[in-house]
Amino acid sequence: MMVSDDMSVQELAVNECWALLRTEEVGRLAVWVDDHPDIFPLNFAVDHGTIVFRSAPGTKMSASLSDTPVALEVDGYLARSHEAWSVVVKGRAEGIREIGELTDTVDLPLFPWQAGAKNFFIRLVPTAVTGRRFAVADPGAWQTPFSGVRRSSSE
Repeated sequence: MMVSDDMSVQELAVNECWALLRTEEVGRLAVWVDDHPDIFPLNFAVDHGTIVFRSAPGTKMSASLSDTPVALEVDGYLARSHEAWSVVVKGRAEGIREIGELTDTVDLPLFPWQAGAKNFFIRLVPTAVTGRRFAVADPGAWQTPFSGVRRSSSE
């Protein structure tokens, strides 16, 4: 693994963020539920400057479609350069209901990992897209004299 003393974080341009989003298919959707935040992993597709995902009725869908903004975080690791990146898309979610829009959306490569009917399509319309890239630190940099020391049982 590459050791780097470069502690800098590179802010990504919006077009770089969208390019990275197109390379992934899984992210984490953050929503507000009652009086607390909640996070759901989901499969997504980029569609004309928006994010589209499928859902079944439930907490994720109802929280997404409330008046509260949502956020999607997607991360990646570039093994060749030992760099990681993270992109966050903030905005509002809206149900896709119009027949023309539904027809276009059905062809998107949306393949949920969890089985079951996910017949509702939701579009995240961004108000902000931000991202950053940074060198991944060698895990050895975090070693202490106590790393690897055997600990006694808590029983």
